[in-house]
Amino acid sequence: MSTSAVDYLLSRRSVKFVQAPAPSEQQLEQILQAAMSAPDHGRLRPWRFSLIQGDAIMKLADLSIEATRRAGKPLTDEKEASIRKWLSKVPLLIAIACRIDHSNTRIPEHERMLAVGAGVMNMLNAIHMQGYGAFWSTGLGTYVDEVNEALGFDGLDYRFMGYLAVGTPIEPATAAPERPDFKEFVTEWK
Repeated sequence: MSTSAVDYLLSRRSVKFVQAPAPSEQQLEQILQAAMSAPDHGRLRPWRFSLIQGDAIMKLADLSIEATRRAGKPLTDEKEASIRKWLSKVPLLIAIACRIDHSNTRIPEHERMLAVGAGVMNMLNAIHMQGYGAFWSTGLGTYVDEVNEALGFDGLDYRFMGYLAVGTPIEPATAAPERPDFKEFVTEWK
């Protein structure tokens, strides 16, 4: 029995703990191309991604941990150890940002951020459909200017939105978590 696209959507879940292998270059191209299919009011193409792989992941961890401390944000030794342990297995991080086009005042910033979010959701679905796992994290210095700037996403022209940790799930796949019944969130306007 084949799995339909809707079955994949209904079975998708976040998978924080991943390991190598990451998607192949061809699979990664498909994942990134899936983001380009997201709704995009005004064709502003606001999504921006930076790939972080191999030794660069721990280099980013070092930078983020130190920058977070310099920014005066609390970070316990236990939290640092947890971050390092988690990232030591992650084969691919995709940094996510929304480009803010200051010359276009017709389309509000929140619509651009929604376009990026929709693009990332397309990526998460493509990752899942290819048999990999992913987790959207807003940790690792997401809200620290120094980290944003180091990734090329200054706070003036970009809104940094976190990372996708991508790889092969460490734990065998289990059933998707129980989801709420959509009826609890839907009304009909007449």
